Parts: sequence; C-alpha cells; structure tokens
Amino acid sequence: MAAVPVGVEEDRGVEGERGGLGRKQMNRLGKWVLALFVVMVAGPAFAMDAAAAGGGGGGWHQGLIALGAGLGLGIAAFGTALGQGRATAAAMESIGRNPNSADRIFTPFIVGLALMEALTLYALVIAFLLQGKVQ
Repeated sequence: MAAVPVGVEEDRGVEGERGGLGRKQMNRLGKWVLALFVVMVAGPAFAMDAAAAGGGGGGWHQGLIALGAGLGLGIAAFGTALGQGRATAAAMESIGRNPNSADRIFTPFIVGLALMEALTLYALVIAFLLQGKVQ
C-alpha cells in the first residue's frame, strides 16, 4: 500500500464497490435477525391462534410460551450486558483522559447502569408472567 500525503484522501474506487466483505456479513446478520423475528413473533402468534381455536394437537403452544419467556430473558440480559460494557468502557476512558472529572461522571454513570438493569428486571417479570401461563 502506497503512502498517502497528509490531507489527501485515498481513492476508494467506484461507489458501491467498497465493503464487499462487510456487505456479505450484514446480509448474513439480516437473515439471522429475520429468523429470530419469525421465531419470537410468528411462533407465539400461531400458538395463540391454536389456543383460541381449542387446541389442535395437544399443548405444544405451552412449550412455545416457555421458549419465548426463556429466549426473551436471555436476549434482554445479553443486551443489558453489552450496554453496560460499553457504558463502563466510555466512563473509564473519559476518567482516564481527565481524572479530575471522575466525581462528575460517576453519578450519571450509576444512574445509567440502574436504568439498564431496570429493563432487564422488566423482562424477568414478563418471563415470570409467561411461565405462569404454562401448566
């Protein structure tokens, strides 16, 4: 790779050709998100239709409710862990850059962590309510 002088932008080529590998990874991620949406939303929706119609093959819809409760709680905990990790990293980086601001950063940081934890606790309450519907 040739050195580029300071202030001169490197030529990236024709628009649309950049990021071939990243585009494939994003398409793969999109497929996973769509599959997750189908499992989390469409499955329980079909289970509710079957329950309203009087069953139709046993209590398989109860298994979907239990699966949805477990997956929902797992996804909420994973999202909270990612958010708390990023918030902690940002707070530690800002304290590292300016140690005198540690006391002013600490309070909003703790409030932000508490709000993230509250969202996970709401998911836990919803999971318990869903588990109460499984017999």
